[in-house]
Amino acid sequence: MSIKPEEITAILEKEIENIDWKVDVKEVGTVLQVGDSIARVFGLENVMAGEMVSFPKNVIGMVFNLEEDNVGVVILGNAELVKEGDTVERTGKVMSIPVGEAMIGRVVDPLGQGIDGAGPIKTTATRQIEKVAAGVCDRQPVTEPMQTGIKAIDMMIPIGRGQRELIIGDRKTGKSAIAIDTIINQKGSDVICVYVAIGQKKSSTAQVVETLKEYGAMDFTVVVSASASDSATLQYMAPYSACAIAEEFAEAGKHVLVVYDDLSKHAVAYRQLSLLMKRPPGREAFPGDVFYLHSRLLERALKYSDEKGGGSITALPIIETQAGDVSAYIPTNVISITDGQIYLESDLYNSGIKPAVNPGISVSRVGGNAQIKATKQVAGSLRLDLSQYWEIEAFAQFGSDLDKSTLSQLERGKRLIEILKQNQYTPLRISLQIAIVYATVKGLLDEVPVNKVREFEKELHSVLNMEHSALLDQIESEKKLSDDISATLEKVIKDIQKLFVD
Repeated sequence: MSIKPEEITAILEKEIENIDWKVDVKEVGTVLQVGDSIARVFGLENVMAGEMVSFPKNVIGMVFNLEEDNVGVVILGNAELVKEGDTVERTGKVMSIPVGEAMIGRVVDPLGQGIDGAGPIKTTATRQIEKVAAGVCDRQPVTEPMQTGIKAIDMMIPIGRGQRELIIGDRKTGKSAIAIDTIINQKGSDVICVYVAIGQKKSSTAQVVETLKEYGAMDFTVVVSASASDSATLQYMAPYSACAIAEEFAEAGKHVLVVYDDLSKHAVAYRQLSLLMKRPPGREAFPGDVFYLHSRLLERALKYSDEKGGGSITALPIIETQAGDVSAYIPTNVISITDGQIYLESDLYNSGIKPAVNPGISVSRVGGNAQIKATKQVAGSLRLDLSQYWEIEAFAQFGSDLDKSTLSQLERGKRLIEILKQNQYTPLRISLQIAIVYATVKGLLDEVPVNKVREFEKELHSVLNMEHSALLDQIESEKKLSDDISATLEKVIKDIQKLFVD
């Protein structure tokens, strides 16, 4: 059998036409050095800052430093699996995590993976952990209250939806307690909460989760945990991951509360990473961009314009001070970024005033804009009355003779201090807060002995809840104290007052 040359040519031409000429091009680099969860990689010339790269054995890393002849990569998995000479591949993706409704009720790590033993998180949506904050035109002013359920805050230092309110104080003064009470108070509202624990003990985070479960708050909360035993990289990523989770809800028109507990440890983790990367240290060995570290995070808290859906992210960052020094480096940085601060004082805490809020240097730059009219009506002079009380009390310690009006102010102040005390995990609806403050500022508690004020408040709440729930609903719906409401409220208070006045 003879084969004709033209037949061979035709077959070859057909085969050549059917060849798939696609070439799989991957940009790869080589690990030059590895140690302390940091890898120096040569050869990734076009890699982006914050891009995910892939090491052998399914270990991933994030590009942290872009230098002239190599890139610094922080390793997010088991760093012991990465060896010198390993091949590193680009993924082309900036660091992203899973987000969405499936995250609610879960405890996750900063990579968005479940760590609560409840199985994998079933969601296909992902979001970059870093994002440029929305511009001025995409925002609207903060006017809607974010009730904390804590009298001292809702009455004097109000927080609005879309605000950034710093909680600052020494260790063990009740900073986390305020944040957790605020989360618990959102039960029954339309707010989704994200609590991020940075550098906390695992036992402390587990305790928070149990508390949230006990009060039914995990049903609308996501907990992001980077514990003290996790790498500095994960602690650095945690707040950005939490913010990405929050943004997914906010951009869908929902309201989100994010608690960053705490940003002092976050700054320390960033300092550790920066020093390992041999970035030049500045004041207190922090790198020069430590201000930008927190500003680019907290600027993402906002109230979206109606055109953008009207959702909001309210941020409650927590900062721990040393010996009450609010003028230290990190505290002053975060104070300058936020819209006010709630300052907790050790002396107040130790004297039994809890929450230990110092109204003198605590401030909300949104102020009355984030309060309903009824709150303004009763709490307008509260801060002034308290500051006058502190001054008079300091003066009275010298044993001088005081006139009648000064003694009256002193007695009123003692009762104000008593009614602002509040046990943990007992947030109050705003109408109940208004009722007890109304009773105090109107002088209806002046004849009630100081040691019976807390008992009086308990009785007032009980009577209002059981017999006058319609009145409480009316205060919250009308959002102001009309003459009729005031008259009814005053009558209820006076009836209870008779039980406590000798």
